[in-house]
Amino acid sequence: MGVRRLERSARRALDRLHDQLGTAGLVAAATVPGLAAVLDQHEAAVRDILTTGVESGAAVAGTVLLAGYARGIQDHLRERGLSLTIPTDATEWRTATWFHVRLLAVCSLARNMLPGHPVAKTDDLPSLA
Repeated sequence: MGVRRLERSARRALDRLHDQLGTAGLVAAATVPGLAAVLDQHEAAVRDILTTGVESGAAVAGTVLLAGYARGIQDHLRERGLSLTIPTDATEWRTATWFHVRLLAVCSLARNMLPGHPVAKTDDLPSLA
């Protein structure tokens, strides 16, 4: 698969995840006490994984890395026969699992990422501020 096609595929996967989980989750993070802080911690962890834990990660577009990471989490759940029920309101987000918040962190990072933008260091990922 060509680089541009791979990036488009990754962007589509991230857009689907954002539609399914990110939109409601980011609204909840702005209203549910403590969720924004937990989300910030997950964003930092994902940044660290993608910048230091991925061999040759600097040569790969950030959208591709994020989509691959999200896919890995989803595959992990599927392999264990688990399903991820998407919280529908702020009350349900109060009890969100690690998996919910980690995928929400991916959505948060992806929404600000430019197409074709490689991840060379943590400065290349969107800021927590």
